Amino acid sequence: MKRLINLTPAPAGRVFLAILPFVLLLLLYMVSSDARLAENPNDKLLPGMDQMADSLHRMAFEPSKRSGQYLFWVDTASSLTRLGLGVLIAASLGLLLGIFTGALPLVTASVSPLLTVISLVPPLALLPILFIVFGLGELSKVVLIAIGITPFIARDMLRATQEIPREQLVKAQTLGANTSQIMVRVLLPQLLPRLIDSVRLALGAGWLFLIASEAVAATDGLGYRIFLVRRYMSMDLILPYVAWITLLAFLFDSLLRWANTRLFPWHQPGAH
Repeated sequence: MKRLINLTPAPAGRVFLAILPFVLLLLLYMVSSDARLAENPNDKLLPGMDQMADSLHRMAFEPSKRSGQYLFWVDTASSLTRLGLGVLIAASLGLLLGIFTGALPLVTASVSPLLTVISLVPPLALLPILFIVFGLGELSKVVLIAIGITPFIARDMLRATQEIPREQLVKAQTLGANTSQIMVRVLLPQLLPRLIDSVRLALGAGWLFLIASEAVAATDGLGYRIFLVRRYMSMDLILPYVAWITLLAFLFDSLLRWANTRLFPWHQPGAH
């Protein structure tokens, strides 16, 4: 008799098991929504699928009467621009801090403790300060995302740098490489795939900081729209927006995973 711990699903079974929880959650929602709407057709807590589809269609495919814009796509573009800039800055700073701090003992001794302390500061607590210093425009939102995830990426890059076998550095020096050549030709190529993995892990926090900043001070964006309509209890719009954010996060993660596989196939498990 096989033990449960030894049972592995076939490829088709794995796909079925992956889809099953989503189907069950959808069915549970539909049943609950129908039950509430049967009792009260004006119930806003669990809107029907047709109500959410109508609201999403209105936002995505009908121009706003006030601005003439398609608000759903404007919100999406604004949020993705802020998130993309913040993550790009964080990845660049995190890589530089990580490689210098991990490779140079003098820098490690001085910067590593500071990096540890900074990583313990809740980024959302800095939001009022950022608004005061950088204003309520785009810059403060991008800075919040960058500040929020840079320490995580930098510390991960630091650990990755220190995990590279010391023998590689010794061999490079034996062949006449100087410090900059070692960092660029030996360390950097091995850190880039790890950087993509770090960004994937940090994206969840990046979305959190984005939504928080848009909720406080913005005139567009996915987070702004959600907090704008919540005062009217417009769950028929909030739920599709939340689902859209989730889908975007999944697509970004899949894109980064695909890029890591294509660009650095030697880094993947089982490649050696």
